[in-house]
Amino acid sequence: MPLGLYISVPFCRTKCSYCNFASGVFSKAVFGRYVDRVCLDMENAHWIAEEMGGELDRVVDTIYLGGGTPTVLDPAELQRIFQAIGSRFEVQSGAEITVECAPGTLTRAVMDSLVSSGVNRVSLGLQSFIDKEAAAVGRLHKRESVLEDIARLRAAGISNINLDLIAGLPHQTLESWRFSLEEVIATGVPHVSVYMLEVDEDSRLGRELMAGGTKYHAHFVPDDDLTADLYLLAGETLNATGISQYEISNFSQPGFESRHNLKYWTRQPYLGFGVDAHSMLRTYACDSDAVRFSTPDSLEDFMSAKPAARTIVTDLAALEERLFLGLRLNRGVNLERLRVHWHRATIESLERILTKLTEMDLIYQNGGTIRLTDRGRLLSNEVFVRLLGLQALPS
Repeated sequence: MPLGLYISVPFCRTKCSYCNFASGVFSKAVFGRYVDRVCLDMENAHWIAEEMGGELDRVVDTIYLGGGTPTVLDPAELQRIFQAIGSRFEVQSGAEITVECAPGTLTRAVMDSLVSSGVNRVSLGLQSFIDKEAAAVGRLHKRESVLEDIARLRAAGISNINLDLIAGLPHQTLESWRFSLEEVIATGVPHVSVYMLEVDEDSRLGRELMAGGTKYHAHFVPDDDLTADLYLLAGETLNATGISQYEISNFSQPGFESRHNLKYWTRQPYLGFGVDAHSMLRTYACDSDAVRFSTPDSLEDFMSAKPAARTIVTDLAALEERLFLGLRLNRGVNLERLRVHWHRATIESLERILTKLTEMDLIYQNGGTIRLTDRGRLLSNEVFVRLLGLQALPS
């Protein structure tokens, strides 16, 4: 099965207050050494896979550069990454090649580098079309710069564009959210990602909200009910215009679903390089379904070659993954197919959990397929935690 490649570029011009990713602001002096290390790991990909106990297919049909902001790298450094990919892997004709970009970082030289490297999909970190909302969380772009970037991408031949939106930003209202949605639709982009603001200890804004403080405009963050309403409104609005929801946070026109991200949700193999990059490969081991491993989540640890964290995916864990990853997708999970592969007592344990989730209006079943309800999408973490309660039973 063809492989998906993920390359992490953990560098940003500024650290957004809501960001809980392993990224930050670093001196450009680090960039070249980082690219050296990533390219070296790609050169050693076969050995890394073997050490982790995974099967490596060198045929690649999706590539994704994320972060961070990959487009803060010099064009020559971007090209080095793509050249390393081309020399170590067999990239299929028609492969989906995505790069995440912060609006305003697409200089002419960077754009030329992307086009010459075969990039055919770009994800722009918009978050909001309201300048005040974007600025409140540390975004450096303006509405006009986003529109200019979209026009320049299309002029360069890249029309497969995603725009990210976040529901729940400081100062956001129902009216301002409607404006952002209308502006997104007016651009005609074929893919939109809609996330609800995450409140946890891994971001400055999250910590401030949990402490009840006012830094980072925390006291202007909408409450949970309004944030949920904004998310539901996005779904209604986008679906009505032909940008249909296919995953909890993702909407697209027909044929423009993210092929790379679908690998994650359907448990296809992928290999990650760089800081906090995750991988999943099939394994020959008779007592496991796959192996997952991840690189260190700090730049210092990654550059000093600290070992990857490794997890063997047991048969029971594989079932749990099929459930909580598959339920992210609107098409849901075919329960009848699961019955064929897992012990009857395990399926009975699952059905007890599903019955409770149905009573809670978090899932529904139709024709042997289970799917999240609208309420279930809002409370998906509750669903997934409950699904991790399956009993391990002999086959």
